[in-house]
Amino acid sequence: MFKAVVLEETDGKVSAGVQELEESRLPEGDVTVAVDYSTINYKDGMILKGIGRLVRSYPHVPGIDFAGTVEASEHAGFKPGDKVVLTGWRVGEMHWGGFSQKARVKGDWLVPLPPGFEARQAMAVGTAGFTAMLAVMALEDHGLTPDTSAGGGEVLVTGAAGGVGSVATAILAKLGYQVAASTGRVETHDYLKGLGATTLVARDELAEAPSRPLDKERWAGCIDSVGGTTLAHVLTQMAYGSSVAAVGLAGGNDLNSTVLPFLLRGVNLLGIDSVMCPQDRRRAAWDRVASDLPMEKLDAMVQEVALGDLPGMADTILKGQVRGRTVVNVNA
Repeated sequence: MFKAVVLEETDGKVSAGVQELEESRLPEGDVTVAVDYSTINYKDGMILKGIGRLVRSYPHVPGIDFAGTVEASEHAGFKPGDKVVLTGWRVGEMHWGGFSQKARVKGDWLVPLPPGFEARQAMAVGTAGFTAMLAVMALEDHGLTPDTSAGGGEVLVTGAAGGVGSVATAILAKLGYQVAASTGRVETHDYLKGLGATTLVARDELAEAPSRPLDKERWAGCIDSVGGTTLAHVLTQMAYGSSVAAVGLAGGNDLNSTVLPFLLRGVNLLGIDSVMCPQDRRRAAWDRVASDLPMEKLDAMVQEVALGDLPGMADTILKGQVRGRTVVNVNA
C-alpha cells in the first residue's frame, strides 16, 4: 500500500484527497520509483481545481515532477537503488504523477540525478528550475554572455518572484550577468536582491500595452514567464540582436506586437518547451543546474509541505501568493 493524492470527478466536479492505494493501481511503465519529493506549481493548482481540462481521465494522481529512488526496473538504463528525477512528458496530466509515494513510468522519461545531488535539491529546482536552465542555455546558444551580451546592459527576468523567475535570477547572477528582476510584489524585493538581482523593475512598468513599436534599447536578454502584454512591451525594448526566452503564459497567450523588433533589431523570440525536451538536452540542463545554480540560495527559495497539505494549496497557488519553490515531502 502507498499514499497518493487522488483526483475524482463526480458530475463534472473535481475533488482531491489523500488515499491509500494498492501497487496494482499504478499505470503501465517499465520503472517503479519510490518517490521522495515532488513540487507544486501553477499548473498543479489548476489540475487540483479541475480548471482547463488538463486532465481527461479519472481517477488521477497529479504532480508534474518527482525525484526518488528506483525500486524495480525492466529498463536497461536503470537498476534498483538508482537516484532519478522526472520532469515533463505530460506526467501529472496524461500519466499519473508525483503526488504519490510510488510512481511507475517509462524509463526513457527518467534522468539520473547528477552526482552529489539529492532528491530534495532536485525538487527545490523542479520543473520550474529546469525550465529556467533551459531558458539560460537558449540565450547562451544565441550569443548572450556576461562579457559580450548583445547591446550591453541587463538581462531582464519577468515574474521574478515565481518558481522559474527565482531560479533564473539566481543562475544568471552566479554566471556573472547583471539581472533586472521584474515583480509586482514589494514584499519580495529583499528576497530577489538576496538571489542576486541588481535592479528591481515594477511589474506595472511593463504591464501596459506598448505605446510605440520600438522603444529605447534596454535589455541585453530576457527570460519572460508572463507573456501577454508584458511580452509585447518587453519586445519593444530589446537590444539589437538580443533574445527573449519565453516560458509559461501566466499573462495570456495573445501577442499584440509588430514585426519591427524582429526585422529592424533582429530580436529572437525563443520558445522553451520543458515537456517534450530531447533527452540529451534534458540531461545537459540537469548537469548545468548542478554546476551553475548556487546551492546555498536554494533554502531561501523553498518552502516544504506534506502530501496532505496539497488539496488546500490550490487556491493559494492560483492567487499568486506563493514565493519561489514549494517542495512536497510525500512521506511526511
